[in-house]
Amino acid sequence: MVITEKNIISFTIKTHTMTELSISSDNAKAAEESKSLPPKSDFSEWYNELLRIAEIMDVRYPVKGLYVWNPFGFSIRSRVYSIMRELLDNTGHLEAMFPLLIPEHEFMKEAEHIKGFEDEVYWVTHGGTDPLDVKLALRPTSETAIYPMYKLWVRSHADLPLLIYQIVNTFRYETKHTRPLIRLREITSFKEAHTVHATWDDAAAQVGVATRIYQEFYHRLAVPTVVSKRPDWDKFPGADYTMAVDALMPDGKTLQVGTAHHLGDNFANTFDIRYEDTNGEQVLAHQTCYGVSERSIAALISIHGDNKGLVLPPEVAPVQVVIIPIVFGEDKTVITAVNEVSDTLKQSGLRVVVDDSDARPGAKYYKWEMKGVPVRIEIGPRDLKNNSAVVALRNGGKTSVPIDGILAGINKAFTDIHDSLFETAARELNDRIRLCTDLDEVRDYIQTGIARIAWCGERDCGLEMEEIVGAGILGEPEDPALGKGDGLCPICGKPTDIVVLMARTY
Repeated sequence: MVITEKNIISFTIKTHTMTELSISSDNAKAAEESKSLPPKSDFSEWYNELLRIAEIMDVRYPVKGLYVWNPFGFSIRSRVYSIMRELLDNTGHLEAMFPLLIPEHEFMKEAEHIKGFEDEVYWVTHGGTDPLDVKLALRPTSETAIYPMYKLWVRSHADLPLLIYQIVNTFRYETKHTRPLIRLREITSFKEAHTVHATWDDAAAQVGVATRIYQEFYHRLAVPTVVSKRPDWDKFPGADYTMAVDALMPDGKTLQVGTAHHLGDNFANTFDIRYEDTNGEQVLAHQTCYGVSERSIAALISIHGDNKGLVLPPEVAPVQVVIIPIVFGEDKTVITAVNEVSDTLKQSGLRVVVDDSDARPGAKYYKWEMKGVPVRIEIGPRDLKNNSAVVALRNGGKTSVPIDGILAGINKAFTDIHDSLFETAARELNDRIRLCTDLDEVRDYIQTGIARIAWCGERDCGLEMEEIVGAGILGEPEDPALGKGDGLCPICGKPTDIVVLMARTY
Protein backbone atom coordinates (compact mmCIF):
# COMPACT_ATOMS: atom_id res chain seq x y z
CA MET A 1 0.00 0.00 0.00
CA VAL A 2 1.19 3.53 -0.75
CA ILE A 3 1.21 5.84 2.24
CA THR A 4 -0.39 9.13 1.33
CA GLU A 5 -0.68 10.81 4.72
CA LYS A 6 2.18 12.42 6.65
CA ASN A 7 1.03 11.42 10.09
CA ILE A 8 2.51 7.94 10.49
CA ILE A 9 1.35 6.04 13.53
CA SER A 10 3.74 3.64 15.17
CA PHE A 11 2.17 0.34 16.11
CA THR A 12 3.57 -2.15 18.57
CA ILE A 13 3.09 -5.51 16.93
CA LYS A 14 2.87 -8.50 19.20
CA THR A 15 3.59 -11.89 17.71
CA HIS A 16 1.27 -13.85 19.96
CA THR A 17 -2.52 -14.04 19.84
CA MET A 18 -4.79 -11.36 21.23
CA THR A 19 -5.33 -13.10 24.55
CA GLU A 20 -3.32 -10.32 26.18
CA LEU A 21 -5.90 -7.78 25.08
CA SER A 22 -8.73 -6.96 27.40
CA ILE A 23 -11.91 -8.61 26.13
CA SER A 24 -15.23 -7.22 27.18
CA SER A 25 -17.64 -9.50 29.01
CA ASP A 26 -20.10 -9.53 26.12
CA ASN A 27 -17.23 -10.42 23.75
CA ALA A 28 -16.48 -13.47 25.85
CA LYS A 29 -20.17 -14.31 26.00
CA ALA A 30 -20.49 -13.95 22.24
CA ALA A 31 -17.55 -16.27 21.71
CA GLU A 32 -19.04 -18.78 24.10
CA GLU A 33 -22.40 -18.68 22.33
CA SER A 34 -20.94 -18.82 18.82
CA LYS A 35 -19.46 -21.76 16.98
CA SER A 36 -16.11 -22.31 18.63
CA LEU A 37 -12.86 -23.80 17.38
CA PRO A 38 -10.95 -26.67 18.93
CA PRO A 39 -7.51 -25.54 20.15
CA LYS A 40 -4.88 -25.30 17.42
CA SER A 41 -2.80 -27.84 19.38
CA ASP A 42 -5.38 -30.35 18.11
CA PHE A 43 -4.35 -29.39 14.59
CA SER A 44 -6.43 -31.79 12.50
CA GLU A 45 -9.70 -30.91 14.23
CA TRP A 46 -8.81 -27.22 14.35
CA TYR A 47 -8.06 -27.17 10.62
CA ASN A 48 -11.26 -28.89 9.56
CA GLU A 49 -13.44 -26.74 11.81
CA LEU A 50 -11.74 -23.53 10.74
CA LEU A 51 -12.46 -24.26 7.07
CA ARG A 52 -16.11 -24.73 8.01
CA ILE A 53 -16.66 -21.90 10.50
CA ALA A 54 -14.66 -19.32 8.54
CA GLU A 55 -16.52 -20.43 5.38
CA ILE A 56 -13.47 -21.33 3.32
CA MET A 57 -14.69 -24.64 1.90
CA ASP A 58 -17.76 -26.84 2.24
CA VAL A 59 -16.84 -30.53 2.37
CA ARG A 60 -20.39 -31.85 1.97
CA TYR A 61 -20.29 -32.28 -1.80
CA PRO A 62 -21.52 -35.83 -2.56
CA VAL A 63 -18.29 -37.05 -4.19
CA LYS A 64 -15.34 -38.03 -2.00
CA GLY A 65 -12.34 -35.73 -2.40
CA LEU A 66 -14.28 -32.96 -4.17
CA TYR A 67 -15.04 -29.77 -2.25
CA VAL A 68 -16.88 -26.51 -2.80
CA TRP A 69 -15.28 -23.09 -2.39
CA ASN A 70 -17.46 -20.78 -0.31
CA PRO A 71 -17.54 -17.18 -1.60
CA PHE A 72 -15.32 -15.96 1.25
CA GLY A 73 -12.76 -18.71 0.66
CA PHE A 74 -12.91 -18.17 -3.09
CA SER A 75 -12.11 -14.49 -2.52
CA ILE A 76 -8.95 -15.50 -0.64
CA ARG A 77 -8.10 -17.90 -3.46
CA SER A 78 -8.56 -15.20 -6.09
CA ARG A 79 -6.26 -12.77 -4.28
CA VAL A 80 -3.61 -15.42 -3.67
CA TYR A 81 -3.55 -16.41 -7.32
CA SER A 82 -3.51 -12.80 -8.47
CA ILE A 83 -0.10 -12.58 -6.78
CA MET A 84 1.06 -15.63 -8.71
CA ARG A 85 -0.22 -14.18 -11.98
CA GLU A 86 1.57 -10.90 -11.27
CA LEU A 87 4.87 -12.65 -10.58
CA LEU A 88 4.64 -14.84 -13.67
CA ASP A 89 3.48 -12.06 -15.98
CA ASN A 90 6.33 -9.84 -14.77
CA THR A 91 8.91 -12.52 -15.61
CA GLY A 92 7.88 -13.03 -19.22
CA HIS A 93 5.33 -15.83 -18.81
CA LEU A 94 2.16 -15.85 -20.89
CA GLU A 95 -1.13 -17.31 -19.66
CA ALA A 96 -3.02 -19.79 -21.83
CA MET A 97 -5.48 -22.65 -21.40
CA PHE A 98 -5.33 -26.19 -22.73
CA PRO A 99 -8.10 -28.84 -22.84
CA LEU A 100 -9.06 -30.96 -19.84
CA LEU A 101 -9.39 -34.16 -21.89
CA ILE A 102 -6.28 -35.96 -23.15
CA PRO A 103 -6.51 -38.73 -25.80
CA GLU A 104 -5.21 -42.06 -24.57
CA HIS A 105 -2.65 -42.37 -27.38
CA GLU A 106 -1.08 -39.01 -26.41
CA PHE A 107 -1.28 -39.73 -22.71
CA MET A 108 0.44 -43.10 -23.06
CA LYS A 109 3.41 -41.85 -25.09
CA GLU A 110 5.79 -41.09 -22.20
CA ALA A 111 6.17 -44.42 -20.39
CA GLU A 112 7.99 -43.23 -17.25
CA HIS A 113 5.62 -40.30 -16.85
CA ILE A 114 2.55 -42.48 -17.20
CA LYS A 115 3.88 -45.05 -14.76
CA GLY A 116 3.95 -42.30 -12.15
CA PHE A 117 0.26 -41.50 -12.68
CA GLU A 118 -1.34 -44.72 -13.92
CA ASP A 119 -3.12 -45.46 -10.63
CA GLU A 120 -4.51 -41.92 -10.36
CA VAL A 121 -6.11 -41.36 -13.77
CA TYR A 122 -9.82 -40.87 -14.33
CA TRP A 123 -10.87 -42.16 -17.74
CA VAL A 124 -13.82 -40.97 -19.84
CA THR A 125 -15.04 -43.95 -21.83
CA HIS A 126 -18.47 -42.85 -23.12
CA GLY A 127 -20.00 -39.87 -24.87
CA GLY A 128 -23.61 -40.06 -23.75
CA THR A 129 -24.45 -43.74 -24.11
CA ASP A 130 -21.98 -44.38 -26.94
CA PRO A 131 -18.56 -45.89 -26.21
CA LEU A 132 -15.74 -43.63 -27.36
CA ASP A 133 -13.35 -44.86 -30.04
CA VAL A 134 -10.47 -43.40 -28.00
CA LYS A 135 -10.54 -43.19 -24.20
CA LEU A 136 -9.94 -39.71 -22.79
CA ALA A 137 -8.02 -39.03 -19.59
CA LEU A 138 -9.01 -36.22 -17.24
CA ARG A 139 -5.68 -34.44 -16.89
CA PRO A 140 -3.76 -35.36 -13.73
CA THR A 141 -1.17 -32.89 -15.06
CA SER A 142 -0.89 -31.37 -18.52
CA GLU A 143 2.42 -32.39 -20.10
CA THR A 144 0.76 -34.80 -22.51
CA ALA A 145 -1.96 -32.25 -23.36
CA ILE A 146 0.40 -29.35 -23.99
CA TYR A 147 3.41 -30.92 -25.68
CA PRO A 148 1.66 -32.07 -28.86
CA MET A 149 0.89 -28.37 -29.38
CA TYR A 150 4.46 -27.33 -28.57
CA LYS A 151 5.58 -29.63 -31.39
CA LEU A 152 3.54 -27.39 -33.73
CA TRP A 153 4.49 -24.07 -32.14
CA VAL A 154 8.26 -24.46 -31.76
CA ARG A 155 10.04 -24.08 -35.07
CA SER A 156 13.15 -21.94 -34.63
CA HIS A 157 15.65 -20.84 -31.97
CA ALA A 158 13.89 -17.47 -32.32
CA ASP A 159 10.79 -19.03 -30.72
CA LEU A 160 12.75 -19.76 -27.52
CA PRO A 161 12.42 -19.51 -24.65
CA LEU A 162 8.72 -20.31 -24.65
CA LEU A 163 7.18 -19.57 -21.23
CA ILE A 164 3.52 -20.48 -20.87
CA TYR A 165 1.36 -21.16 -17.82
CA GLN A 166 -2.24 -21.99 -17.03
CA ILE A 167 -4.37 -22.11 -13.86
CA VAL A 168 -6.83 -24.99 -14.17
CA ASN A 169 -8.39 -27.92 -12.37
CA THR A 170 -6.75 -31.36 -12.48
CA PHE A 171 -8.02 -34.74 -11.36
CA ARG A 172 -6.20 -37.46 -9.48
CA TYR A 173 -7.81 -40.56 -8.03
CA GLU A 174 -6.27 -40.27 -4.58
CA THR A 175 -6.52 -43.49 -2.60
CA LYS A 176 -5.04 -42.00 0.56
CA HIS A 177 -7.06 -40.06 3.13
CA THR A 178 -8.34 -36.94 1.40
CA ARG A 179 -8.20 -33.55 3.10
CA PRO A 180 -9.50 -30.17 1.86
CA LEU A 181 -6.83 -28.05 0.14
CA ILE A 182 -4.13 -30.64 0.94
CA ARG A 183 -5.01 -33.94 -0.73
CA LEU A 184 -7.90 -33.86 -3.19
CA ARG A 185 -9.30 -35.75 -6.12
CA GLU A 186 -10.05 -32.49 -7.92
CA ILE A 187 -7.28 -29.93 -7.60
CA THR A 188 -9.26 -26.82 -8.41
CA SER A 189 -6.41 -24.31 -8.52
CA PHE A 190 -3.43 -25.90 -10.22
CA LYS A 191 -0.98 -23.37 -11.60
CA GLU A 192 1.33 -25.16 -14.01
CA ALA A 193 3.99 -23.53 -16.15
CA HIS A 194 5.60 -25.30 -19.11
CA THR A 195 8.70 -23.85 -20.72
CA VAL A 196 10.87 -24.72 -23.71
CA HIS A 197 14.57 -23.85 -24.05
CA ALA A 198 17.46 -24.31 -26.43
CA THR A 199 19.85 -26.05 -24.02
CA TRP A 200 19.93 -28.11 -20.85
CA ASP A 201 21.67 -25.25 -19.03
CA ASP A 202 19.00 -22.78 -20.14
CA ALA A 203 16.35 -25.07 -18.73
CA ALA A 204 18.30 -25.46 -15.48
CA ALA A 205 18.45 -21.68 -15.16
CA GLN A 206 14.68 -21.55 -15.61
CA VAL A 207 14.21 -24.04 -12.77
CA GLY A 208 16.13 -21.58 -10.61
CA VAL A 209 13.88 -18.75 -11.78
CA ALA A 210 10.83 -20.84 -10.88
CA THR A 211 11.93 -21.54 -7.31
CA ARG A 212 12.78 -17.86 -6.81
CA ILE A 213 9.30 -16.90 -8.05
CA TYR A 214 7.81 -19.35 -5.58
CA GLN A 215 9.88 -18.01 -2.71
CA GLU A 216 8.71 -14.47 -3.50
CA PHE A 217 5.13 -15.73 -3.80
CA TYR A 218 5.25 -17.32 -0.37
CA HIS A 219 7.01 -14.32 1.14
CA ARG A 220 4.05 -12.23 -0.03
CA LEU A 221 1.86 -14.69 1.92
CA ALA A 222 4.23 -14.38 4.91
CA VAL A 223 4.92 -18.13 4.66
CA PRO A 224 8.58 -19.19 5.05
CA THR A 225 9.67 -22.18 2.97
CA VAL A 226 12.56 -24.58 2.42
CA VAL A 227 13.74 -25.45 -1.10
CA SER A 228 15.43 -28.79 -1.69
CA LYS A 229 16.41 -31.14 -4.51
CA ARG A 230 14.34 -34.29 -4.24
CA PRO A 231 16.19 -37.63 -4.28
CA ASP A 232 16.10 -39.51 -7.58
CA TRP A 233 13.44 -41.96 -6.44
CA ASP A 234 11.09 -39.10 -5.53
CA LYS A 235 11.49 -36.88 -8.60
CA PHE A 236 8.70 -36.08 -11.05
CA PRO A 237 8.13 -39.01 -13.46
CA GLY A 238 10.10 -38.29 -16.63
CA ALA A 239 12.24 -35.50 -15.16
CA ASP A 240 16.00 -35.22 -14.92
CA TYR A 241 15.58 -33.72 -11.44
CA THR A 242 13.01 -32.04 -9.23
CA MET A 243 13.30 -29.04 -6.92
CA ALA A 244 10.59 -28.79 -4.28
CA VAL A 245 9.32 -26.08 -1.97
CA ASP A 246 8.10 -27.21 1.45
CA ALA A 247 6.33 -25.48 4.32
CA LEU A 248 6.34 -26.74 7.91
CA MET A 249 2.84 -27.21 9.25
CA PRO A 250 1.83 -26.77 12.92
CA ASP A 251 1.69 -30.55 13.52
CA GLY A 252 5.34 -30.99 12.53
CA LYS A 253 4.65 -32.45 9.07
CA THR A 254 5.92 -30.77 5.93
CA LEU A 255 3.61 -29.80 3.11
CA GLN A 256 4.97 -29.73 -0.44
CA VAL A 257 3.69 -26.39 -1.70
CA GLY A 258 5.51 -26.11 -5.02
CA THR A 259 7.70 -28.08 -7.41
CA ALA A 260 9.93 -27.26 -10.38
CA HIS A 261 11.08 -30.03 -12.70
CA HIS A 262 13.93 -30.10 -15.20
CA LEU A 263 12.63 -32.35 -17.96
CA GLY A 264 15.81 -32.42 -20.05
CA ASP A 265 14.96 -33.48 -23.60
CA ASN A 266 12.91 -36.48 -22.43
CA PHE A 267 9.48 -35.16 -23.40
CA ALA A 268 10.88 -33.33 -26.42
CA ASN A 269 12.15 -36.66 -27.71
CA THR A 270 8.78 -38.33 -27.09
CA PHE A 271 6.71 -35.54 -28.67
CA ASP A 272 9.29 -34.56 -31.30
CA ILE A 273 9.71 -30.97 -30.10
CA ARG A 274 12.61 -29.63 -32.17
CA TYR A 275 13.89 -26.25 -33.24
CA GLU A 276 16.18 -25.08 -36.01
CA ASP A 277 19.39 -23.74 -34.47
CA THR A 278 21.62 -20.98 -35.87
CA ASN A 279 23.43 -23.55 -38.05
CA GLY A 280 20.18 -24.73 -39.63
CA GLU A 281 20.24 -28.02 -37.72
CA GLN A 282 17.10 -29.59 -36.20
CA VAL A 283 17.80 -29.94 -32.47
CA LEU A 284 15.74 -31.42 -29.63
CA ALA A 285 14.51 -28.77 -27.21
CA HIS A 286 14.90 -28.88 -23.42
CA GLN A 287 11.98 -28.28 -21.12
CA THR A 288 10.83 -27.49 -17.60
CA CYS A 289 7.51 -27.55 -15.82
CA TYR A 290 6.58 -26.18 -12.40
CA GLY A 291 3.42 -26.04 -10.36
CA VAL A 292 1.63 -24.70 -7.30
CA SER A 293 -1.82 -25.72 -6.06
CA GLU A 294 -4.31 -24.67 -3.39
CA ARG A 295 -1.93 -26.23 -0.90
CA SER A 296 -0.55 -22.69 -0.87
CA ILE A 297 -3.79 -21.60 0.82
CA ALA A 298 -3.66 -24.54 3.23
CA ALA A 299 -0.22 -23.36 4.35
CA LEU A 300 -1.39 -19.74 4.59
CA ILE A 301 -4.35 -20.68 6.78
CA SER A 302 -2.54 -23.23 8.93
CA ILE A 303 0.67 -21.37 9.70
CA HIS A 304 -0.92 -18.02 10.64
CA GLY A 305 -4.26 -19.05 12.14
CA ASP A 306 -4.78 -19.19 15.89
CA ASN A 307 -7.36 -20.28 18.45
CA LYS A 308 -9.62 -17.39 17.41
CA GLY A 309 -9.66 -18.30 13.71
CA LEU A 310 -8.02 -17.00 10.56
CA VAL A 311 -5.10 -14.58 10.59
CA LEU A 312 -4.58 -13.19 7.09
CA PRO A 313 -1.88 -10.97 5.60
CA PRO A 314 -3.57 -7.73 4.44
CA GLU A 315 -2.75 -8.31 0.76
CA VAL A 316 -4.99 -11.39 0.50
CA ALA A 317 -7.67 -10.63 3.10
CA PRO A 318 -11.12 -10.28 1.48
CA VAL A 319 -11.89 -7.64 4.11
CA GLN A 320 -8.85 -5.63 5.16
CA VAL A 321 -10.54 -3.27 7.61
CA VAL A 322 -13.76 -3.59 9.57
CA ILE A 323 -15.14 -0.47 11.24
CA ILE A 324 -17.39 -0.94 14.25
CA PRO A 325 -19.38 2.08 15.44
CA ILE A 326 -19.98 2.24 19.20
CA VAL A 327 -23.35 3.97 19.29
CA PHE A 328 -25.44 4.99 22.29
CA GLY A 329 -29.05 6.06 21.81
CA GLU A 330 -30.00 8.11 18.78
CA ASP A 331 -26.66 9.88 18.38
CA LYS A 332 -25.91 10.01 14.64
CA THR A 333 -22.52 11.73 14.88
CA VAL A 334 -20.66 8.45 15.31
CA ILE A 335 -22.28 6.91 12.21
CA THR A 336 -21.45 10.03 10.21
CA ALA A 337 -17.80 9.86 11.31
CA VAL A 338 -17.62 6.11 10.61
CA ASN A 339 -18.94 6.58 7.07
CA GLU A 340 -16.44 9.38 6.43
CA VAL A 341 -13.55 7.18 7.59
CA SER A 342 -14.88 4.30 5.47
CA ASP A 343 -15.08 6.51 2.39
CA THR A 344 -11.53 7.78 2.94
CA LEU A 345 -10.14 4.25 3.14
CA LYS A 346 -12.19 2.91 0.23
CA GLN A 347 -11.11 5.78 -2.01
CA SER A 348 -7.52 4.68 -1.48
CA GLY A 349 -8.39 1.17 -2.65
CA LEU A 350 -8.77 -0.59 0.69
CA ARG A 351 -11.41 -3.29 1.20
CA VAL A 352 -13.56 -1.97 4.05
CA VAL A 353 -16.74 -3.15 5.78
CA VAL A 354 -18.78 -1.10 8.25
CA ASP A 355 -20.50 -3.43 10.70
CA ASP A 356 -23.50 -1.41 11.85
CA SER A 357 -25.61 -4.47 12.59
CA ASP A 358 -27.64 -4.82 15.79
CA ALA A 359 -25.25 -7.41 17.23
CA ARG A 360 -23.33 -6.60 20.42
CA PRO A 361 -19.82 -5.17 19.89
CA GLY A 362 -18.30 -8.31 21.37
CA ALA A 363 -20.15 -10.53 18.92
CA LYS A 364 -18.90 -8.36 16.08
CA TYR A 365 -15.32 -8.58 17.32
CA TYR A 366 -15.56 -12.36 17.46
CA LYS A 367 -17.06 -12.63 13.97
CA TRP A 368 -14.38 -10.55 12.27
CA GLU A 369 -11.53 -12.10 14.24
CA MET A 370 -12.72 -15.50 12.99
CA LYS A 371 -12.62 -14.12 9.44
CA GLY A 372 -9.03 -12.97 9.91
CA VAL A 373 -9.65 -9.28 9.17
CA PRO A 374 -6.24 -7.65 9.71
CA VAL A 375 -7.44 -4.34 11.21
CA ARG A 376 -10.48 -3.42 13.29
CA ILE A 377 -11.39 0.22 13.87
CA GLU A 378 -13.68 1.17 16.75
CA ILE A 379 -15.20 4.65 16.90
CA GLY A 380 -17.43 5.86 19.73
CA PRO A 381 -18.49 9.22 21.25
CA ARG A 382 -15.42 9.43 23.48
CA ASP A 383 -13.14 8.81 20.51
CA LEU A 384 -14.86 11.54 18.50
CA LYS A 385 -14.30 14.06 21.29
CA ASN A 386 -10.59 13.35 20.92
CA ASN A 387 -10.80 13.24 17.10
CA SER A 388 -9.41 9.70 17.24
CA ALA A 389 -10.27 6.05 16.63
CA VAL A 390 -9.20 2.84 18.31
CA VAL A 391 -7.29 0.54 15.96
CA ALA A 392 -6.88 -3.13 16.90
CA LEU A 393 -4.65 -5.51 14.92
CA ARG A 394 -5.70 -9.12 14.39
CA ASN A 395 -2.27 -10.48 15.27
CA GLY A 396 -2.01 -8.40 18.44
CA GLY A 397 -1.80 -4.75 19.42
CA LYS A 398 -4.22 -1.91 20.00
CA THR A 399 -3.73 1.85 19.85
CA SER A 400 -5.50 5.18 19.43
CA VAL A 401 -5.06 6.93 16.07
CA PRO A 402 -5.98 10.51 15.04
CA ILE A 403 -8.81 10.33 12.53
CA ASP A 404 -7.05 12.74 10.18
CA GLY A 405 -4.10 10.36 10.08
CA ILE A 406 -6.12 7.14 9.76
CA LEU A 407 -5.07 6.24 6.20
CA ALA A 408 -1.38 6.55 6.92
CA GLY A 409 -1.82 4.62 10.13
CA ILE A 410 -3.63 1.74 8.42
CA ASN A 411 -1.06 1.54 5.63
CA LYS A 412 1.76 1.41 8.17
CA ALA A 413 -0.15 -1.24 10.11
CA PHE A 414 -0.49 -3.40 6.99
CA THR A 415 3.27 -3.42 6.48
CA ASP A 416 3.92 -4.17 10.13
CA ILE A 417 1.34 -6.98 10.20
CA HIS A 418 2.89 -8.72 7.18
CA ASP A 419 6.43 -8.36 8.51
CA SER A 420 5.42 -9.62 11.94
CA LEU A 421 3.61 -12.65 10.53
CA PHE A 422 6.59 -13.59 8.37
CA GLU A 423 9.17 -13.05 11.11
CA THR A 424 7.17 -15.12 13.59
CA ALA A 425 6.66 -17.98 11.12
CA ALA A 426 10.31 -17.88 9.96
CA ARG A 427 11.55 -18.02 13.53
CA GLU A 428 9.25 -20.98 14.20
CA LEU A 429 10.56 -22.79 11.10
CA ASN A 430 14.21 -22.16 11.93
CA ASP A 431 13.71 -23.28 15.52
CA ARG A 432 12.24 -26.56 14.31
CA ILE A 433 15.09 -27.62 12.01
CA ARG A 434 17.76 -29.61 13.88
CA LEU A 435 21.02 -31.28 12.93
CA CYS A 436 20.89 -34.91 14.12
CA THR A 437 23.79 -37.30 14.51
CA ASP A 438 22.00 -40.64 14.14
CA LEU A 439 18.74 -42.08 12.86
CA ASP A 440 17.29 -42.69 16.34
CA GLU A 441 17.56 -38.96 16.96
CA VAL A 442 15.99 -38.28 13.55
CA ARG A 443 13.09 -40.61 14.32
CA ASP A 444 12.39 -38.78 17.58
CA TYR A 445 12.81 -35.26 16.25
CA ILE A 446 10.61 -35.52 13.16
CA GLN A 447 7.59 -35.82 15.42
CA THR A 448 7.83 -32.04 15.83
CA GLY A 449 10.07 -30.71 13.05
CA ILE A 450 12.58 -31.24 10.26
CA ALA A 451 15.78 -33.21 10.85
CA ARG A 452 19.11 -32.64 9.12
CA ILE A 453 21.30 -35.72 8.74
CA ALA A 454 24.42 -36.71 6.80
CA TRP A 455 23.99 -38.95 3.74
CA CYS A 456 26.54 -40.39 1.34
CA GLY A 457 24.27 -39.79 -1.65
CA GLU A 458 23.85 -43.48 -2.55
CA ARG A 459 20.30 -44.60 -3.36
CA ASP A 460 20.44 -47.80 -1.30
CA CYS A 461 21.58 -45.93 1.80
CA GLY A 462 18.89 -43.28 1.33
CA LEU A 463 16.10 -45.81 0.97
CA GLU A 464 17.30 -47.68 4.05
CA MET A 465 17.39 -44.41 6.02
CA GLU A 466 13.76 -43.78 5.06
CA GLU A 467 12.75 -47.30 6.07
CA ILE A 468 14.45 -47.07 9.46
CA VAL A 469 13.09 -43.64 10.27
CA GLY A 470 9.62 -44.22 8.82
CA ALA A 471 9.72 -40.90 6.97
CA GLY A 472 11.02 -39.53 3.70
CA ILE A 473 14.14 -37.68 2.64
CA LEU A 474 12.97 -34.29 1.42
CA GLY A 475 16.28 -33.79 -0.33
CA GLU A 476 19.40 -31.67 -0.34
CA PRO A 477 18.46 -28.14 0.73
CA GLU A 478 19.28 -25.30 -1.62
CA ASP A 479 20.34 -23.08 1.28
CA PRO A 480 24.07 -23.76 1.91
CA ALA A 481 23.57 -23.09 5.61
CA LEU A 482 21.32 -26.14 5.79
CA GLY A 483 22.85 -28.40 3.18
CA LYS A 484 26.56 -28.61 3.92
CA GLY A 485 28.52 -30.15 6.75
CA ASP A 486 31.00 -32.86 7.62
CA GLY A 487 29.59 -36.15 8.82
CA LEU A 488 29.30 -39.88 8.32
CA CYS A 489 26.53 -41.61 6.40
CA PRO A 490 24.43 -43.35 9.09
CA ILE A 491 24.13 -46.49 6.93
CA CYS A 492 27.50 -47.14 5.29
CA GLY A 493 29.65 -44.94 7.52
CA LYS A 494 31.38 -43.12 4.65
CA PRO A 495 32.53 -39.54 5.28
CA THR A 496 30.36 -37.05 3.41
CA ASP A 497 29.68 -33.33 3.20
CA ILE A 498 26.09 -33.88 2.03
CA VAL A 499 23.36 -33.08 4.53
CA VAL A 500 19.73 -33.87 3.70
CA LEU A 501 16.44 -32.99 5.30
CA MET A 502 14.06 -35.67 6.61
CA ALA A 503 10.51 -35.11 7.78
CA ARG A 504 7.06 -36.55 8.01
CA THR A 505 5.02 -35.37 5.04
CA TYR A 506 1.42 -35.01 3.93
